Amino acid sequence: MDDQDARTLVAELVAGQAGAWDVAGELPLDVVRGLAKTGLLCPDVPAEYGGLGWTSLRSGELTAFVGSQCSSLRSLMTSQGIAAWTIRRFGDQAQRTEHLRRLTSGELAAVAFSEPGAGSDLSAMETTISQDGGDAVVSGHKVWVTGAAYADTVVVFGRHGTGFAAVLVPVTAAGVEITRVPDPLGCRAAGHADVRLSGVRVPADRVLSAAGLPLEWLITSALTHGRLSVAWGCVGILRACLTETTRHATTRHQSGRPLAQHQLVARHLAELLAAEQSATRVCQHASRCWDEGSPEQVPAAVLAKHVAATGAARGSAAAVQVLASAGAQDGHPVARAYRDAKLMEIIEGSSEISQLLLAEQAVAVWS
Repeated sequence: MDDQDARTLVAELVAGQAGAWDVAGELPLDVVRGLAKTGLLCPDVPAEYGGLGWTSLRSGELTAFVGSQCSSLRSLMTSQGIAAWTIRRFGDQAQRTEHLRRLTSGELAAVAFSEPGAGSDLSAMETTISQDGGDAVVSGHKVWVTGAAYADTVVVFGRHGTGFAAVLVPVTAAGVEITRVPDPLGCRAAGHADVRLSGVRVPADRVLSAAGLPLEWLITSALTHGRLSVAWGCVGILRACLTETTRHATTRHQSGRPLAQHQLVARHLAELLAAEQSATRVCQHASRCWDEGSPEQVPAAVLAKHVAATGAARGSAAAVQVLASAGAQDGHPVARAYRDAKLMEIIEGSSEISQLLLAEQAVAVWS
């Protein structure tokens, strides 16, 4: 599938329904599974596992397009992508062959990091993954798991012996309880849910083979993939805001001339364009670092996520300001963007955490 075919398929599936999905807080499962069956929810999975084998740069541009259409759908793309990457990075050959093929043929996955007492400080997580004969036993409470309401499998991170591990838990396993987050602020149709695991038993071979590693080794790789996806999604949010805002500003007249000819409105348009261009460039750089295996890929992804998310939050606020009452209706593209972008400043590491990481990079490189 080429890039244009992928965009056409996404546009046809969304077909102007994103606003209604947002209001309802639900994505049609046939739409999500339809994309999963094409491999487009995790397009960087290699062809040997049924994927499309796209680069991060190519996948990123598709992620931006999906984000411009529906941030909730893009959120599921991020979750599926993190799950697939975690299996690729930390699973053995048999695990990759079995589970990646599932994710490229219609099954859906969510990834469970955060807990009630472990958000930015994931080292405080209390979920445990222990061995009992031929089974792994999983107990814990995960919160705000994007896509869990739709998922067939949840990739659960938890303590394993003296280190940490990731385990693939079917949502149908005894002891799994999934409760939707009621009325989330943003990405309201993305199936955010809390996941409780009460002595859940799964075959031991569902624990990815890198079990026992230090938390940072496991989490950094997964979060870097997720941050890149979120950053590209924010590029999509900015592009959607530019489309809606320039259309409105060139057709809506005030005091006998188009809004775009009023200097204060023109400033908003200029700043929106600058935010989109800046976010695009840092995302392109981060994706190239990923594709090249550069040692800069982790800080580059943090920078991309920070620039894109904060830019999207400011840009969407400006878009609502320009459209005024025309963009203040629930489900409108800029109203959705305003709420969705705010959430992007929190997930995959808040803006404050990003700033701390970037400050460490500044000291390491420039002092």
